[in-house]
Amino acid sequence: MKSIFLFPIIVAIAFTACTRSASPAASKKSLFIDEHTLEPGKVTFADVMAAHQKDLATEGKYNVSFLKFWVDEAKGQVYCLSSAKDANSITQTHAEAHGLLPSATFKVTDGIVADTVAGKGYFLDIHHMGAGKVAAADVAQAHQKDLATQKKYGVNFINYWVDEKTGDIFCLSQAADANAVVSTHQEAHGLLPAEILQVKQGK
Repeated sequence: MKSIFLFPIIVAIAFTACTRSASPAASKKSLFIDEHTLEPGKVTFADVMAAHQKDLATEGKYNVSFLKFWVDEAKGQVYCLSSAKDANSITQTHAEAHGLLPSATFKVTDGIVADTVAGKGYFLDIHHMGAGKVAAADVAQAHQKDLATQKKYGVNFINYWVDEKTGDIFCLSQAADANAVVSTHQEAHGLLPAEILQVKQGK
């Protein structure tokens, strides 16, 4: 008789244990950078900050965490760094928050973040290496060469992100101007960016 009453309890305990062990994998997130291409000169940092606040108010519904964003006001380009289970969750958050959907989303891995320094502007330079033609380990080696060279040109490389699938690399740095960033890449490893943006950073 006792075994009949104990059976549901045993099942409930087993179910709870299985659920707990499965939850970390189910909630595992990746890093993403999503790109918004707007009209040159038609977007301001204040506008993007307002949209970002709406993202922050909505992100919990879709299990997204928006971390930082960068805006090139002159070129009308915006990049958002977030943590999410998939790219679709990010698009859904943007859609509900303000309706500004990304033109592209990249699943990325990053390096070791460095401290920022006062008094220098931010630059985001982008390399398009080609789909399947770049490995995170290779980018890590190139980044170390940048770090070894940056002082000569007064550059401070903060971090980088790489999408191995698309072959796109994003480098965030601080410098007096874009030429200093390009010169560092040129001397360090010769891999020049396809584009470089002077950005304002928000979070």
